[in-house]
Amino acid sequence: MFKTLIIYDSIFGNTEKIARAIGGSLGSQAEVGTLRVGDMQPEQLTGLELLIVGSPTRGFRPTPAIAAFLKTIPANNLKGIRVAAFDTRLSVKDVNNILLNILARIFGYAAAPIAASLTKNGGVLALPPEGFFVKASEGPLKEGELERSAAWGKQIKM
Repeated sequence: MFKTLIIYDSIFGNTEKIARAIGGSLGSQAEVGTLRVGDMQPEQLTGLELLIVGSPTRGFRPTPAIAAFLKTIPANNLKGIRVAAFDTRLSVKDVNNILLNILARIFGYAAAPIAASLTKNGGVLALPPEGFFVKASEGPLKEGELERSAAWGKQIKM
């Protein structure tokens, strides 16, 4: 069993790259599991010290697969477990659309509702939710985002 588990969903591969960079910054593959949400089994949540969940932002929310996974976590099942959440997203500055800027301010991104769900189930937030940027809706990641995600992972480890 892993002590650290990163569960992610990825549509175009960008969120998977971020999840793997975070996982690589946290330890060896024997210590850290990095799993696509569909490959995760509920018993893998047992004995964890750290759970990180990531999703692309789709319509200001996590993907349906991540949302469904979060709903399956029993109440207080994460009690005392350190948790963190991340997403991949477009920068509203790059899109330069007034309506999108307003909607993003109102509805936010996927990481915040993921973090809220994890803490609602007893998790202890290790770091505030984080967003990593893609150049376009299908990617690729913006330059420096893999390095930034690895640095974020190292902060969680401290």
